Amino acid sequence: MKVVILAGGFGTRLAEETTARPKPMVEIGGYPILWHIMQGYAHYGFCQFTLALGYKGEIVKDYFLRYHSVNSDVTVNLCSGAVHYHNNPSLNWAVQMVDTGVDTLTGGRLRRLDPHLRDDGTFMLTYGDGVADLNPCELLAFHKLHGKLATITAVRPPARFGTMVFNGDEVIEFQEKPQTREGWINGGFFVFEPGVFDYIDGDHTVLEAEPLERLAEDGELVAFRHNGFWQCMDTLRDKNRLEALWNSGDAPWKVWS
Repeated sequence: MKVVILAGGFGTRLAEETTARPKPMVEIGGYPILWHIMQGYAHYGFCQFTLALGYKGEIVKDYFLRYHSVNSDVTVNLCSGAVHYHNNPSLNWAVQMVDTGVDTLTGGRLRRLDPHLRDDGTFMLTYGDGVADLNPCELLAFHKLHGKLATITAVRPPARFGTMVFNGDEVIEFQEKPQTREGWINGGFFVFEPGVFDYIDGDHTVLEAEPLERLAEDGELVAFRHNGFWQCMDTLRDKNRLEALWNSGDAPWKVWS
């Protein structure tokens, strides 16, 4: 089953990093967040990826084209030009990279992938800037159980500030930036059937607007509630939080060994 990752946006709210590279290539612990997302899927056996590229897509292509050589020890015979790789990474991934346009919006990017996806049936989709300790096998099973065209993952976002519970003037509970206890938002992990393409008009369609709204109106959208860890990387504050979690050695989204 293919996993689509939308990796073509401008990332303007993270301009400190994205003036030089696309947001999915911003590094957490020395690896692009895109790599972290793909590792999460691959851990559960989903290793066929289709990347919808746009802004500075050549940087994403270059990363994967050079992945083998950059992450291996290399011996080069300067006489024959022969190259031998040693201790090379054993990632059994197939990575398809498709230019979906610089100014194309999220729905339009997906629409442009129609020729690459429709004949393969069910597929997953996520954004190139968010991580979670989500089990995609459970998400897929939920999707199949309901038999709808689309499944969206609902998450509780992390609170921006710490929360307190009072008994009179006494603080009886304090949590530093916990997950919020009320309200669900789009967590960005989807399962789709090819029929969703019929809900997308063109390049300037925002996936999260009319397509999902119409799917909901038609009774074709269900929500998988994820109560675990989730964090998007919209701002430098978010990036620094993810970096700190990774450096602590206890990153919640690192389900692989």
